[in-house]
Amino acid sequence: MTTIQPLLTPVQLGAYQLPNRIVMAPLTRTRAQNEHQAPTELQAQYYAQRASAGLIISEGSPISKQGQGYLGTPGIYSAEQIAGWQQVTEAVHAKGGRIFIQLWHCGRISHPFFQNGQAPVAPSAMPVNADVFTNQGFEKATPPRALEIHEIKAIVQDFKQAAENAKVAGFDGVELHGANGYLIDQFLQDSSNKRHDEYGGTVANRSRFLLEVLEAIISVWGHDKVGVRFSPSGLSNFDAVDSNSAATFGYVIEQLNPYRLAFLELLESLLPIADKPNMVKLVTQHFRQIYQGTLITNGGYTQTTGNQAIQAGMADLVSFGRLFIANPDLPQRFALDAPLNTPDERTFYGSGPQGYTDYPSLSV
Repeated sequence: MTTIQPLLTPVQLGAYQLPNRIVMAPLTRTRAQNEHQAPTELQAQYYAQRASAGLIISEGSPISKQGQGYLGTPGIYSAEQIAGWQQVTEAVHAKGGRIFIQLWHCGRISHPFFQNGQAPVAPSAMPVNADVFTNQGFEKATPPRALEIHEIKAIVQDFKQAAENAKVAGFDGVELHGANGYLIDQFLQDSSNKRHDEYGGTVANRSRFLLEVLEAIISVWGHDKVGVRFSPSGLSNFDAVDSNSAATFGYVIEQLNPYRLAFLELLESLLPIADKPNMVKLVTQHFRQIYQGTLITNGGYTQTTGNQAIQAGMADLVSFGRLFIANPDLPQRFALDAPLNTPDERTFYGSGPQGYTDYPSLSV
């Protein structure tokens, strides 16, 4: 490319001036398979290799033992996990990078293995057709039980405590995981939320949990160091979706405007939805008309389509997942228009450095 690439231009994201608009998307890699489910030096090396991203958003980090849904996903609720994440943030900062942690509660996408033999929790006792990764390999998620109101309030406090732990661990900010069919998304979607109290029914009620969590996190970090991730037309971890995703997420996203967040990250659907009239087909383009703040788009973007999205004003930044897995120096490769390594899907999830920290960088 002969002209300046929009992806490689600076941008203000909340409290931070970033050197480029290339975001490393949150990516579950299941490499924290130790007794504490804590990050190790291996995670520190992995993230430091990718510190040239304008922003790194960490893999989802469970806010509590109850929030765990997969083996090897590093939490942010114990002293050992905080210390492990400190290794990561120090390594990223030593390379000049910025890193936000993604705060995560899996809700019904879990298994008694993680819940001391008990059922997972959810807004409603609605089963789901999803797989979770346990010590026995992938197993079906177990039907959940519905949360009591006092338990919902306690989970809000768990999110707040996790946000405080993330600050101790040295992160630059937090992203709230409201996507992909996990707990916050379960409250938002009318297919999984069948409650008849103040947390169910109308979209305003279904949004209440999200906004309470968001306000708790902002009380710790301030508005300009907090982001949110949604997948309005995502089908992962769902055998059903909202009956009107445009209306539901239009309302929810409009509610975010007064908070003046660091960013909103939106996921395009990578699955066929042409025959689903209740789902938004062009997610970022649609909700760009509603959201007034900094917008990150995600979903199968390439160097070319990412530049086009920013050039067209559809988004302010683009987050890349698979490309960052295989190309630790992705911004440099874009700058040089260099060939890209091909990601090996067989090693996306695992327990060691293969397919994790052994992808080569350019030798220039």
